[in-house]
Parts: sequence; structure tokens; C-alpha cells
Amino acid sequence: MKTSDFYYDLPEERIAQKPVEPRDSSRLLVYRRDDRSVTHTVFRHVIDYLQPGDALIINDTRVMPARLLGVRPETGGKIELLLLHRRAADTWEVLAKPGRKAVPGQTFVFGDGLLTARITAILEDGKREAVFTYQGVFEEVLDRCGVMPLPPYIHAALEDRERYQTVYARLTGSAAAPTAGLHFTPELLEAIRAKGVTIVPVLLHVGLGTFRPVKVEDVTQHIMHSEAYEVTQEAADTLNAIRARGGRWICVGTTSARTLETVTDDQGVAHAGAGETKIFIYPGYTFHGVDALITNFHLPESTLLMMISALASREEILRVYEIAVKEKYRFFSFGDAMLIL
Repeated sequence: MKTSDFYYDLPEERIAQKPVEPRDSSRLLVYRRDDRSVTHTVFRHVIDYLQPGDALIINDTRVMPARLLGVRPETGGKIELLLLHRRAADTWEVLAKPGRKAVPGQTFVFGDGLLTARITAILEDGKREAVFTYQGVFEEVLDRCGVMPLPPYIHAALEDRERYQTVYARLTGSAAAPTAGLHFTPELLEAIRAKGVTIVPVLLHVGLGTFRPVKVEDVTQHIMHSEAYEVTQEAADTLNAIRARGGRWICVGTTSARTLETVTDDQGVAHAGAGETKIFIYPGYTFHGVDALITNFHLPESTLLMMISALASREEILRVYEIAVKEKYRFFSFGDAMLIL
């Protein structure tokens, strides 16, 4: 299976630069696997495809303002650090730009001195280890100094940083948003609950590996990035009870899907757990946790496109994407949504 098998042509104007208002006014393409049908609607009507007794699984991670713009105090030279993974209380894996300046022992300051970073090691893939010093609570200092790390294909400025958060975001730790969840409003979620659908939160901190291109031609040789996850005992028990009653597990986003597939055994039973997952899902994979998926439209040749091609089929997904391009759907993080049933 080749990476190039997952290529499709996308005009640049189809890449959404800003989110729509209100959130649930984005478009929704509904694809049914049983009869290969395609329906066009508006996202707020997703409730029409949910049934009483279903579980709607959300990822309640919160995005960090993980992009830090600072200077080298000796020279005033500019530096950009991107927080990737917390190794210890004040020790992080980061990406540095320009990397040649980020050598062990070098110090940088951010926010007029509110935050200081000292590079302590060079890691694999060009990443650095940095130790931060500050006064007070790190998350509060980061909130004052940091900038939202928008994907590289978004060039427009983000006027309201909360628009790159889901309305149910809870625990800070992601370097990118679980974007399928951006379409939900509090009112839509309340209507879904009132219909008899149980909303079940799980946690997966999204890493920048989400945007990392697949550089090998043989898909099976790609090494998936690792992301921290947690599924509580309450969530696992709720999901198992719903499935035992015949309800469906409907995942909001590929991050929720990766989490469910990590903790669900081949008998379809979810288990509580926390740790790191490197699960890589591509065609040929057998799903045990996902019955249906709400997701955005993904980049060509990306691991996310490969995942949804495993849920439907590569040929069908590429056919549906061709329809979406023709119908002028908006693509990627701030774009429209797709429901795979």
C-alpha cells in the first residue's frame, strides 16, 4: 500500500482560513457505508442521525497556546519555540526555529522576561529539551506569553483564540485542536442529551505529529507519533453498558477514534486506562470501538485520511472527497464536517 494511493487534488481556495459562525452552521456531508449514499446538510442536523441510546464520544482536551515568540537576551535575536510534550514539571520537548540557535546551554526569554527557557539537550528529529523558569503557575504564564499554534495551511490571523477550542475543552495539553469537535455548540449538545444520547468524554492530547507528512512510500513503514490518552473507569463502564443495550459508539474526531481503538479489545469491550498510544490505523485494520465517525476533511496522503479509508474504503473515501471538492465544501481544521455511518 503506497502513500501516493491516498493523494487527491485540492484547489487551494477550498482550504478554510477562518471558522464559520455560528459553529454549527458549517456544512455536513453524510456518507452511509451500507448503500454508499451521500447526503448534504448542515451540521446542526447531525442530531437527526443520532438515536436514543447511542454514545457520542468526545475528546475534551484543551489546546495550549504552545507557540512562544522570544529573543536571545545577549543579541536580541528572535527565536520561536513550540511546546510538544511535557517530560517533567518544567521540562518540555520543543521545536525551535531557527534550530541553529537552540544549542544546549543557550537561554531565551519570552513575554518581556515573564518566561525563560534554557536548552538542555538536542533530541531526535531535531527536537530540543528545554527547562523553563517563571514566577507563579506555568499555565497562567503560558496563557500570557503564548500564541495558538495554528496549522501551517492557515494563514489568516485568529481573532478569538477560543475558536480553536471546543466548547467542552477541559484539560490543557494539546498542541492542536481535535477539530471535528469545533462544530458543536452548547445548545446542540444539550439537544443531543435531551434526545437520549449519552455524551462520553475521553482524553487524548493531540500532538503536532497530526500534521507530520508521511515521508515513506510504503505506508506500513511509517512510524506513528505518540500521544497521551486517558479513559476513566466511568467512561469505560458507560460505553460497555451502552453497547450491551445495542447502542452505537459514535466518535467525534479521529482523536476520539484512536483513543477508543487503543482501549477496546477484539470482543468490543472498552477498558479504562491511561498512557501513550502510537496506534496507526490504515486500510486492512479491523475496528472494535468505532461504529460511526464525525470528522473533518483531511489532507492528502495524511494518516488521518488513511484512518477514515480504513473505516470505509480508500476508493469510496476518495470518491466522496471528489464530490466534496465539486460541491465546494471547506477543507481541513476550520472546514466543514463529514459523518460516516
